[in-house]
Parts: sequence; structure tokens; C-alpha cells
Amino acid sequence: MGFKKRRMAPSSGTLPERKTFFSRKARTLLWIDHIAGVPICFFLTWLRRAGDAFSGGPKDEACRKILFLKLAEQGSTVLAHEALSKAVARVGRENVYFLVFEENRFILDALGLIPEENVLAVRSHSAWAMATSGLKQLLEIRRKEIDTCVDMEFFTRVSSAIAALTGARRRVGFHTYFGEGPYRGDLFTHRVLYNPHLHTSVTFTSLVSALDVDPRKLPTFDLVPSPGPPLPQFQATPEEVREMRQLVSALGVRTGGRLLLLNANASDLLPLRKWEEQNYVALGRRILGEFDDAWIGFTGTPEEAPAIEALVRAVGSPRCFCLAGKTTLRQLLVVYGLSEILVTNDSGPAHFAALTSVDVVALFGPETPLLFAAPSPRNHAIWAGIVCSPCVNVLNNRQTSCRDNVCMKRITVDQVFETVCRIYRQRANQPTQTGIS
Repeated sequence: MGFKKRRMAPSSGTLPERKTFFSRKARTLLWIDHIAGVPICFFLTWLRRAGDAFSGGPKDEACRKILFLKLAEQGSTVLAHEALSKAVARVGRENVYFLVFEENRFILDALGLIPEENVLAVRSHSAWAMATSGLKQLLEIRRKEIDTCVDMEFFTRVSSAIAALTGARRRVGFHTYFGEGPYRGDLFTHRVLYNPHLHTSVTFTSLVSALDVDPRKLPTFDLVPSPGPPLPQFQATPEEVREMRQLVSALGVRTGGRLLLLNANASDLLPLRKWEEQNYVALGRRILGEFDDAWIGFTGTPEEAPAIEALVRAVGSPRCFCLAGKTTLRQLLVVYGLSEILVTNDSGPAHFAALTSVDVVALFGPETPLLFAAPSPRNHAIWAGIVCSPCVNVLNNRQTSCRDNVCMKRITVDQVFETVCRIYRQRANQPTQTGIS
């Protein structure tokens, strides 16, 4: 399930046009970042240097309030759990804030690390809404006198400009030293070098750790990555669990049945990550043929429901049903906790589900699990690892000349089915935690 709103299109087998690589909204944001971001960052850099010349530069003061900036792709916010935890330990939960697009805030509420009133949401359904609500939140940030801003976006120009406009005296972010990433000016007081060999969770943690380093010594600082704390487990109320049990029972799952979920979609940021819909249909048929006590639910947004219903009809079993549009995002996390396995492309759900007890089979192609897989023992990544994969990354602004996602096509139904069967049988030998009753 891609949580951003996008209607599923019929598969053509290839991706012949470059414009299909990103959704219209994502392309618009990239265009704005490129056209407006460069001159804005240049101007703000000149302004910052002029100000530093008169003031003598930033003062060495203790952090009191920390703002995290991560507008989009909230699946990766799960990977920032350790960084957020370190900030909370440093200044207290009530002094940690987060700026995010409104549709992506739910995962922050699910993590429970930051008070709900400290999540500053920007509406993004239109350019006007984004501009007005963004300005409102910037004024609110300045009113709260937040002194530290941690920009977790990877080389996004607009986010670095926002960090500068917050008025925070301490600003941490990834800086381009020798052209290793897109130009975003010189707007950070603590300039961190992006290391493409570190897992994203470690990378985010390094941003917070950089606050303890003399900015004049950066990007060098003596930090040896160590295993972070385990991800928190999403806590559903008894009423929420009861409500979702009733929902799946109403959809046909019998008492004692074991539920598997198939997310036959990727986020609209990068459709190259998509595993073909017919593969999910074939996988569903094989799972139902192998296990008599298995039920399959296809997930999706309300807009995707007609296309998801078509996949359910293609599976052609009374033990297969559509969950698209039937739950809120929070309720979907509850359903994850009632399920045995989730099969999904590399997208938000692969990370959200890591907060629950479900085992996740995540399919990677244009990006690599070595950097982006959720840090959970219940995460099972499948990656073909062909020589041109990963082709999109932070340093190339997630752009690619690829016209044919062979990296996803190399992942076979047999591979995924064998992984699902292994996990399913292992869980059958464990104390029952998820059976629908």
C-alpha cells in the first residue's frame, strides 16, 4: 500500500517514459526545489555570511529546543527513531518538535516520542495551502524560539532554506563539500558529510551527535556507530483490536484463521520500485493453495480500491478480500498486528509495519536494503542485487535513466513464495499471537 494518493494503472511490463518515474506531485516538488531552491539557497547563503561577519558567527550555547525537519517520506522517520530518542534524552520530550507534511504526521503519533502538539503539520494538497500553512508554521517556530534545527532531508534545497528561515541559531544538515550532492548553499552551522555506506538510521543519528562537535572540526568527528535501541512497538487499545478483529471477520476470515497481507503498490515517489500486480495475484493463489488456514487481504488507499478489487477477483478465492480504503492508517497498524506476514514493495508500509509484530517481506530494486531496510529481526529483504542496482540514491537526487526495472522483475514469485512459506511455518511453531479469534 502506498500511503500517498495514487490510482493504480494497468501494468505494461516496462516503464517507457521518464515522466512515469515520479508522480505529478513529486515532479512538481522536484521542479520547485530545482528552479526556486537554487537561487533561494544562494541568496540566504550570502545573507548568512553577511550576518556572521557583523555578529562574529554563531555562539556556543546549549540546546534548549530541537526541531526536526522531514517533510516527506515518513516511512524513513521510523529509521530516525534513535535520533529522536537521543534528542528527547538531551532536552526533554516537551522540547522536541517536528515539521512535516500533514498527511505524513500519523507515524510520529504512532511512535509516541514527540507530543502531538509539538508536531507542526504543513498542508500540501495545493501550492497555495503549502505556502500559507508553511509560513504559519515558520512563524510558530520563531515564536517558540527554537534554537536548534536538524534537517533530515537528503540534499533538498527547500528544506535547507526552511532550516535557515526558522531562526534557529544551531542548524545541522548534510552539506555538499566537493560536489557529492546537489547544491544547497552553505546554510548550516554544523555541516555533516553524507556517508553513502552507512545505514540510514545511523546517518540520522549522526546529525544529532554532530551537535556535540565543534563546528569548525566538522565533517570529521569521532563517532563509532553502535546498535541503536529496538524500535518501539505500536500499542493499540483493546477496543481498537476488537474493532479490527470484527472487521476482518466480517470480510470472511474464520475464527483461528491466519491473515497475510499483500501491498501491491509502491509510493508515488518512485514507481520503479513496483513489483508487477500479476506477481501478487500469482503469489496469492499459491499461498492459498499451500495453506488451508490462510486468508489474504490486499491493502491500499480508498482511491486504489477499484484496482485492488480487480486483483482480488483475479485471485478468485473466497479466502481473499480487499482491505483498501476500509481502515485508517492507525487502524492498518492494528491489522498488521493481527497478521502473520506482510509482502510489500520498498515503501512506507515496510517501515510502518516494523512497529508491529507482523513479519515483513520487503522487495527492493532501485534502492538497497543495506541502507534503507527497517532495523527489525522480522524484516526479510529480497534484493536481486544486479550490477546497476541501486540506481537511485541520495547523491543523484533519486533520478535515473532507467526505462525498465529489471531489478524488480528479477525477483520471482518462487523466491517470495518460498520466503513466505518459511516464515509462515516458523510462526506456526510459535505460541499463537495473531490468529483471528
